[in-house]
Amino acid sequence: MRPKTQSVLITGVAGFIGRYVSRYFAQQGWTVIGTDNAPPENAPLANLKTYQPLHLPNESLKELIQKYQPQVLIHCAGRASVGLSVTDPVADFHGNTVLTFEVLNTLRLYALDCKFIFLSSAAVYGNPESLPVSESQLLAPLSPYGFHKLQGEQLCLEFNKIYGLPTTSVRIFSAYGPGLRRQVMWDICYKATIRKSVCLQGTGQESRDFIHALDIAKALMLIALWAPMQGESYNLATGREVTILELSSLLLEALEYNDSSQFDGIVPIGNPLNWQADISKLQALSFVPSVQLEQGVKIFANWCRAELVGV
Repeated sequence: MRPKTQSVLITGVAGFIGRYVSRYFAQQGWTVIGTDNAPPENAPLANLKTYQPLHLPNESLKELIQKYQPQVLIHCAGRASVGLSVTDPVADFHGNTVLTFEVLNTLRLYALDCKFIFLSSAAVYGNPESLPVSESQLLAPLSPYGFHKLQGEQLCLEFNKIYGLPTTSVRIFSAYGPGLRRQVMWDICYKATIRKSVCLQGTGQESRDFIHALDIAKALMLIALWAPMQGESYNLATGREVTILELSSLLLEALEYNDSSQFDGIVPIGNPLNWQADISKLQALSFVPSVQLEQGVKIFANWCRAELVGV
């Protein structure tokens, strides 16, 4: 039987993951309240009971929480670029660590029973000691972004242990899906479609564990319903390791691109070499990925082509 947790506040609701989460929770009958710094016309209003444009941190967040009394807050807001975190660590610190503290502290003061789900990242692992990487492995970030996500996890643990706020952190690996106009999949599609030449960073043997944003949304609901919320962390991925060369081949085939990709041999600072997640902890909450990579890549490639050339 599903618990009576049916109201969720999503920060960063107009972002890539926020949109998927709001749609999925609304489809499952939840009341969804959203906030972001985007104007209303850029927010997923069809999925929301209400939308409040806010540039967090903002005192008005407490009014939103007091008015709607959400049982769950999913913190999707924050900066999400390894490269930009290296060139501008101050902005990344304020947009991730400081912002997370402010949201947690608002819950401490005005909604201490509200479950807080923090969207962390596999960047907290850096280059894992071994694969697949489990939540208990050594955390060794390689970028300011990774360090700031780790600090966010520590804040979740702090607010749980000191104040009793129910919290958990979700270490998302490589998210993808229609709507994502950045990172490696978009880069490959853009170069194949517009430039007619695909040269990528690295060697091609770097690997990632890709997860569709729809599966992220499904996992977040399971966590909201069943996780103990004691400051623990979960890997959110599929458990499948895929090299960038393999990924590129799948995308280029879906795009009917007749040439192969090239690699420059340079791995940017802050980027890990290989990732594959141990998802057994999340599987214990009944999580099963529903979008296979081959299927997801075809859908993404078709969306990209429509976005870039209109067909």
